[in-house]
Amino acid sequence: MPETALITGASGGIGAELARVHAATGGDLVLVARSEDKLKQIKVDLEREFDVFVRVIAVDLSEPEAAEQVFAATKAAGLSIAILINNAGVGGHGKFVERELHREQTMMQLNIGTLVSLTHLYLEPMVQQGFGRVLNIASSAGFIPGPLQAVYYASKAFVLSFSQSLSEELSGTGVTVTALCPGPVKTGFAKASGLEDVTVFQFGASAKSVAKYGYASMQKGKLVAVNNVILGFLLRWIIPLMPRKVLLMFSRLSLEKPQK
Repeated sequence: MPETALITGASGGIGAELARVHAATGGDLVLVARSEDKLKQIKVDLEREFDVFVRVIAVDLSEPEAAEQVFAATKAAGLSIAILINNAGVGGHGKFVERELHREQTMMQLNIGTLVSLTHLYLEPMVQQGFGRVLNIASSAGFIPGPLQAVYYASKAFVLSFSQSLSEELSGTGVTVTALCPGPVKTGFAKASGLEDVTVFQFGASAKSVAKYGYASMQKGKLVAVNNVILGFLLRWIIPLMPRKVLLMFSRLSLEKPQK
């Protein structure tokens, strides 16, 4: 019997594509994001095409109490969440000292705080039932430092480390945790994060291909999933051997915008 999946950041990009992939299996969905209008349109489309049930929860996940609100809503509805996909996240560009502190704090709350809270809230019933899948959308950024995106890269390093630690702790429980670590992806993320002029984002993968790869990796219980073979090789075997200052230089160059 198909399981119910809860997906955050589901109003567009990878989140919306993950919802579509899951709906195609016949599974019901809980879609969470700020934009209620976008979520409702996705709900209509998925229910019509796949004959599944989709519940919408419109909430700002950058708020400290958002995770508890989402959990309370699913509990009140009597929903059993077997798949948790923590996709919501935000980035930003520029020198840390020149960026507004509240933006960085909001980023940490969304990328780390809410992800941790949702995972904690939904893991307990999964463990009790002896089955569950957690997919945390990290990033290839989680493997390296990111000058000009210092907090974003650090937040994804947290997600990557956190996911791996949880996976080991949950060994033998029937619950798996997968960290999806894509490189640049063609979504609205680049524009929202002020990265549309950064060269690497002009060669990103499609959100659809990343979603399919991530969902399949989650179902297999894969620990860390990198959607690009060459990128995966570089991250695992080449970058760890690079002198730190050289790595930092290349990382910064990859994030600099062209001079106008």
